[in-house]
Amino acid sequence: MADLLLRIATDRSDEAFRSLFGDYGPRIKGLMMRQGADASLAEELAQETLLTVWRKAALYSADKGSPTTWIFTIARNLRIDRLRRERPWQELTDEHAASIPSEETPPDVAASQGQRQVRVQAVLRALPPDQLEVVTLAFIDGLSHSEISERLSLPLGTVKSRIRLAYQKVRSALEDLR
Repeated sequence: MADLLLRIATDRSDEAFRSLFGDYGPRIKGLMMRQGADASLAEELAQETLLTVWRKAALYSADKGSPTTWIFTIARNLRIDRLRRERPWQELTDEHAASIPSEETPPDVAASQGQRQVRVQAVLRALPPDQLEVVTLAFIDGLSHSEISERLSLPLGTVKSRIRLAYQKVRSALEDLR
């Protein structure tokens, strides 16, 4: 990734930017959605982030962190800027208040969700550490199989096998929740 940033900074390489965009666009959008942005805002912030990367690629310094950290910091800062620009308080009329559906979760649904969450967490804790690690990197951190392979210095097939085994264990343990 540092090489791509260097090519963007020095040569304004469209090819390098396309590669960077293909890699980071979906990941940034996913991060923004996990932080509460709707799909269109998340897409907009991802594009704005990568446009900023295009403009400021020459400012990247490997001494200060990885390219991923630098790019996600830009995304985070743009999200914060957007939240600050949004109008924090608006007068709520009685008519408008009456038209808003209640967001309160019924107690039976909340209890059911809580029980389901406890069971899922217990099943995940029961996974062997090597399987839990790859599942966490894949589904929590959003890394691809090849990125997990690089990070853990494992063959790609091993990563895929561990994820498949973990998935099978979780699926069989939670079969009754379907």
